[in-house]
Amino acid sequence: MTEVTKEQVLETLKTVRGPDLEHNIVELGMVSDVFISDGKVYFSITVPAERAKELEPMRLAAERVIKEMPGVKGALVALTADKKAAANAPAARPAPQHDHGHHGHSHAPQQPRAGKIGVPGIGAIIAVASGKGGVGKSTTAVNLALGLQANGLRVGILDADIYGPSMPRLLKISGRPTQIDGRIINPMENYGLKVMSMGFLVDEETAMIWRGPMVQSALLQMLREVAWGELDVLVVDMPPGTGDAQLTMAQQVPLAGAVIVSTPQDLALIDARKGLNMFRKVEVPVLGIVENMSYFVAPDTGTRYDIFGHGGARREAERIGVPFLGEVPLTMNIRETSDAGTPLVASDPNGIVAGIYRAIAAKVWEQVGETPQREAPAIVFE
Repeated sequence: MTEVTKEQVLETLKTVRGPDLEHNIVELGMVSDVFISDGKVYFSITVPAERAKELEPMRLAAERVIKEMPGVKGALVALTADKKAAANAPAARPAPQHDHGHHGHSHAPQQPRAGKIGVPGIGAIIAVASGKGGVGKSTTAVNLALGLQANGLRVGILDADIYGPSMPRLLKISGRPTQIDGRIINPMENYGLKVMSMGFLVDEETAMIWRGPMVQSALLQMLREVAWGELDVLVVDMPPGTGDAQLTMAQQVPLAGAVIVSTPQDLALIDARKGLNMFRKVEVPVLGIVENMSYFVAPDTGTRYDIFGHGGARREAERIGVPFLGEVPLTMNIRETSDAGTPLVASDPNGIVAGIYRAIAAKVWEQVGETPQREAPAIVFE
């Protein structure tokens, strides 16, 4: 198969006219760095924020011409907003707003916040985040999603960790997703969860060397161009830290709130505070804190050990006035089932730890129902 180069991609994109209808999008400097992996082409097109809907046909045209190139297996193209472009652009008529109501059987309908586009069919979107890696955030996200499902909700999970996607392994899903009409992606599925991850689109050992706009593009396409169907809740497994992925979700997605995962020790809590403060600054409600690896009970003696200390996350939640959602112990079963792709809530639904996750899920969903919706600030990347 012919290997596609960046130069060939840019040359092909010169056939796509820009908003002025006189110059092409490459000449106008609207195309981000092009990334090619396994025959798939990834890039974004920078446009004025208020003209994004109006210029969607331009994005589709760019995606179409790239997909038609010999050797191209697929293309991931998205529009990204630029503050300077927006400031210099002619005034555009405001796009009509559509309400995407909650289509579930829960008590908590979720309306998109002003300035953000909801995802049709999805009632609420919950982010699971942590200030640092290694605290068990992804494992918590998977079992939280399964806990919400066990409590009677229709649930999907989006793996927003572009650089280190873990959902394919955690949920034992392999293969590539199919597409509808060459654009809309069918999510993968296991244990009754609908799942989307960059790990389904690129090989496991592929290094994703992307800058901010590329991360933003991939996230929004995996969110909005996936056939999620009717879901009560979509759980988003965030990458650790407070970078582009978190800002993208806060800027452009009507999040119902965020769940923060931390271990008990002070060093982890310092980083957890950064995550908490980030969500608060962008006015995303913090639904609560989960203390993961809270304690260890020796399987042979039943003796409890507080390996990482104990109660730090609870005290932090009380100090800053957010709900404490629960303590998840450090057990061999959690590690073994995570590695095997058989999460505890699915493989041992009547076990003690599965019950803890279901209780956490119930508290999270209760917080979603009680959280007032506020207009979020506009965040732009210079």
